[in-house]
Amino acid sequence: MPTEPSSQAPRNPADPLVLGRRIRHARTARGLTLSRLAETVGSTTSQLSLVENGRREPRLSLLTALADALGTSPADLLAPEPPPDRRAALEIALERAQRSPLFASLGVAPVRPGRRLPMDALESLVALHGELERRALASIATPEEARRINTELRLEMQARDNYVPEIEEMAEDFVRSVGYSGGALTHHMVSQMADRLGFTIIHVDDLPRSTRTVTDLENGRIYLPPASIPGGYGLRSLALQAMAHRLFRFAHPADYGDFLRQRQQLAYFTAACLVPRFAATDFLERKKAAKDLSMEDFRDAFGVTHHSAAQRFTNLATAHLGIPTHFIRANDDGSLHRGYANDGVPLPTDATGTIEGQPLCRRWAARAAFERRSRTNEFVQYTDTPAGTYWCSTQTGTGTDAEFSITLGVPFAHAKWFRGRETTRRAASSCPDESCCRRPDPSLAERWREQSWPSAKMHAHVLSPLPSGTYPGVDDAAVYAFLERHAGGGPQD
Repeated sequence: MPTEPSSQAPRNPADPLVLGRRIRHARTARGLTLSRLAETVGSTTSQLSLVENGRREPRLSLLTALADALGTSPADLLAPEPPPDRRAALEIALERAQRSPLFASLGVAPVRPGRRLPMDALESLVALHGELERRALASIATPEEARRINTELRLEMQARDNYVPEIEEMAEDFVRSVGYSGGALTHHMVSQMADRLGFTIIHVDDLPRSTRTVTDLENGRIYLPPASIPGGYGLRSLALQAMAHRLFRFAHPADYGDFLRQRQQLAYFTAACLVPRFAATDFLERKKAAKDLSMEDFRDAFGVTHHSAAQRFTNLATAHLGIPTHFIRANDDGSLHRGYANDGVPLPTDATGTIEGQPLCRRWAARAAFERRSRTNEFVQYTDTPAGTYWCSTQTGTGTDAEFSITLGVPFAHAKWFRGRETTRRAASSCPDESCCRRPDPSLAERWREQSWPSAKMHAHVLSPLPSGTYPGVDDAAVYAFLERHAGGGPQD
């Protein structure tokens, strides 16, 4: 549908474009030529042309003379109303679009929206400019837009049990083509895979800072960072993602949603190459039969990170093992960074269904794991929730900015297949009921509410990953407990 131009034309009475079109409309309605009107008001044709095209504002004396000659009044010409007809509105919309920085970036000549331009062509041009603007705005991808699209993608994958068989088959064929039969996919095999696609992998130390890899299609080269990372899991992953672009033959993303969908497919393909389905299911089925499933073993068997192992497990667990599951990556401040679930676990969401940035219950393993001193092994725990009891295994790690936790969880009935099921550690959570863990202790709140003034971190205030308390982004319960611990004059950090 064409973009409605009236919404694009400002209603400011001094808007020169609206004023100019109103003068032109009145002139043509009276059958006056531009030269005849110029002669009548003592002006020139070129000056009136600039006025009618909104490129010059008439002085009051000229405006009054024009109103008299056109049988109207200056007030009517300056009235804060929409343009006089649809054509005038379309012409204004096209003029404004062609004066924008977006149009200037196209490097094409503007089209003069004069009377000789057919109405249907004018309609099409305005609609095209409206679509260009929509796509430009979509490509900016505000955090809200990104969260909305991520939610759509998460729910789509949840409906498929996080499993995409067509990508699994493509990845299996690819790794088998270089002789892979099991275990970790080696760097040499990754190089062979690149060679089969006509690429050579080259490690350089001067990649642009905004890129992870660069692919030269003309010369058949994939440029990666220096090969100096022990284990090199990340380098294998980067190379495979670059190759996947070639295999999927993606066009340039039409919008931000298209970009995220492509990225999701590339990530899935990469994971399916590093942990191929036929080898992974053989390993996992043997472990399940022995009731010894473990993310640590799965991770080590294929030489990937704990994050990748747990996430890859969710791809295969339901489709091949009959185990519903959930996956959580959480930040050490308790905010949910990424999540997936098809086992009914009540992941926290906002009013739109978005999970990113939402606060996790303090009782859940994803947060409780940070409280232990020794973090060498996985932290296992049963948690009673309003949706049932879940067994969870959590591993913590340290990123470039902060600590994080990776959690793989299953309903109680499926805990029997996992190592660590015998744990006696158990917690109860009633979240999203705020009385569970989000409200501060009443006595502490009464004591400290008027005697404290915390300052929220900027990211917490802007992104709101924590509950909104007395101060936006500040967790009252944590603040009051902190004050109480230090109020007695004990050791200060």
